[in-house]
Amino acid sequence: MDIATTSASQSFEIPNSDVTILEGHTSEVCACAWSPAGSLLASGSGDSTARIWTIADGTSNGGAQNGPLNVLVLKHVKGRTNEKSKDVTTLDWNGEGTLLATGSYDGQARIWSTNGDLKCTLSKHKGPIFSLKWNKKGDYLLTGSCDKTAIVWDVKTEEWKQQFEFHSGPTLDVDWRNNVSFATSSTDNMIYVCKIGENRPIKTFAGHQGEVNCVKWDPTGSLLASCSDDVTAKIWNMKQDKYVHDLREHSKEIYTIRWSPTGSGTNNPNQQLILASASFDSTVKLWDVELGKLLYSLNGHREPVYSLAFSPNGEYLASGSLDKSMHIWSLKEGKIVKTYTGNGGIFEVCWNKEGDKIAACFANHTVCVLDFRM
Repeated sequence: MDIATTSASQSFEIPNSDVTILEGHTSEVCACAWSPAGSLLASGSGDSTARIWTIADGTSNGGAQNGPLNVLVLKHVKGRTNEKSKDVTTLDWNGEGTLLATGSYDGQARIWSTNGDLKCTLSKHKGPIFSLKWNKKGDYLLTGSCDKTAIVWDVKTEEWKQQFEFHSGPTLDVDWRNNVSFATSSTDNMIYVCKIGENRPIKTFAGHQGEVNCVKWDPTGSLLASCSDDVTAKIWNMKQDKYVHDLREHSKEIYTIRWSPTGSGTNNPNQQLILASASFDSTVKLWDVELGKLLYSLNGHREPVYSLAFSPNGEYLASGSLDKSMHIWSLKEGKIVKTYTGNGGIFEVCWNKEGDKIAACFANHTVCVLDFRM
């Protein structure tokens, strides 16, 4: 593939008839996630609530959808308040789509059923939770907090199993490698790979010169990607201490990274594995991870890009930016094939498992669901 820079000029705006706007949050919506089981979409907001929306199958009828039938409000605070301390910062469904975990500014993780019941509250952190993830098996929940620690919780007993206190600054991101080991990243520039039952990291990755915003294992758990305020993304493996690749093409902080759902061990084994990175320099870059080379620089946004999501078939990438636009890129061509512009900066985009709907959550209190057909 040649390196191509592409712009929005040949793009196609998604028509309003293919957009459902979900209204009800009263503050910015920071996070959204589709249930792996299908039609439920969760959103988390600065208004101290998460919401579970039931999204009808098939195409949308366009316009606002805010009737009482299709939304559950998960309140993180009693009474009416927009207290900052209860912001919902992060959420994740378990693998079966039966339980939703939310992390909040109040330092508590909460687990909810799909009918909106609070199953349990997990309290031990002494600061906001910035990241949380279920392991694949669904028996453990992992949380990373501003209090510098990560905690693994045993979901059956509703107790903490182990607290990992290795970082010297806030934990910014966590990601499971398998059912018992995981990576953490921090403002202290460090990455640790930890394992349940071990009281020291099983691997330490040092090399970033700035806060490490995001860590993600590839689909097989063999490579770890990281991105940082130091303007680089790096790729690591467990066999060596130094990074395998140092990806230096961005000109500002890199906020997030995502692996394509492609390559050996995935549902798309014949497509190459790609890493995507999104930066405050307004670009998205696609990397050949075998060679550590830039494949494409995707230059369609005008403001920082906060969020990325690959389609389940690995053919498209959605990017959401503070410029209020979401672009959908063809990975074959490195071009925008669809675009949608809302009324606020976009904090997260996510694709449903069928690959025919994309959700985006906005600073102007809304969540949009877009029908995607090529």
